[in-house]
Amino acid sequence: MRRALELASRGLGHVEPNPPVGAVIVDDNLQLLGEGYHQQFGGPHAEVHALADAGESANGATIFVTLEPCAHHGKTPPCADAVIRAELKRVVVAMQDPAPHVDGSGIERIRQAGIEVEVGLLEPEAQRLTAPFVKRITTGRPWIIAKWAMTLDGKIASHTTHSQWISNATSRQVVHQLRGRCDAVMVGIGTALADDPRLTARPPGPRTASRIVVDSRARLPITSQLVQTARETPLLVAVLDSAPDAACAALSDAGAEVLRLPGDGNDHVSLPALLDELGRREMTNILVEGGAGLLGGLHDAGLIDECQVFIAPKLVGGASAPSPLGGRGLEQIPQSGSFAHVDVEMLEGDLFVRGWVKHD
Repeated sequence: MRRALELASRGLGHVEPNPPVGAVIVDDNLQLLGEGYHQQFGGPHAEVHALADAGESANGATIFVTLEPCAHHGKTPPCADAVIRAELKRVVVAMQDPAPHVDGSGIERIRQAGIEVEVGLLEPEAQRLTAPFVKRITTGRPWIIAKWAMTLDGKIASHTTHSQWISNATSRQVVHQLRGRCDAVMVGIGTALADDPRLTARPPGPRTASRIVVDSRARLPITSQLVQTARETPLLVAVLDSAPDAACAALSDAGAEVLRLPGDGNDHVSLPALLDELGRREMTNILVEGGAGLLGGLHDAGLIDECQVFIAPKLVGGASAPSPLGGRGLEQIPQSGSFAHVDVEMLEGDLFVRGWVKHD
């Protein structure tokens, strides 16, 4: 099953909005007969690849699969039927698929065919791998990854708003890799105005992320790099229903999609409404790169799922220099850590910290 999970991870960035899945087929002596993983959205699933790899030797063998085989006709035929036709003896599933169109039906179909099914082996690891998919399926919203680079004293820019470059070249390359597997990269209008970014992955990754600017009053300049490249890489500008019509029309004419949304009562775009819309578009992973206002608003609303933070061995100081999270913030320091699944890595001198945000 660990091998199947390793294989499944190779599909990240390639298979969304589907989940990453891996499969391994072995004989009674646990000798490898075949393996495979879901490689591309719309392509054969992991079980099909593994069965093709094993050939006739799959008859009477055991398959380890990280997610319940599907029992419905989608872009490909049901994997449960392929498992049954192969006359496998045993199916070991890490976790049941929570999608309403699956949700145990694949397991039940296989059992009814007289094949032994075991569920739950390395389930926590499988749940971690599929968490973005599960969140979208169960809540209708995408997985939100908050990313920022900061100095050792917690600043994302100097008091003059200068911010290039806090992190080193190795850290920036990791960010480009992350952009290349996400469905969208999001920033607030403050960051868009201050940095004039492109928000593209360089070199390109398996996905071409849409760029999203949360811009209540449609202030994004037509001359910005984001708008100038809108016909090459999708750009979505999220504005208030009351945003000026002329500014919205100019953005639309330049190739951007203008999304009018309700407000949050404070003259800002409703972030829950925005995430609901992105979920309807089947976006699974959204990378939020700032600034402090947007990240703070997401944090206040409990909408951040994961943080990826690059800490540079630099000191800036300044009472007015911004920190990563603005917004209202908490009234008290949490009594326990805010993160689960924390991973720490050194990147040529920068400290790279990743973790999932704990939600009560």
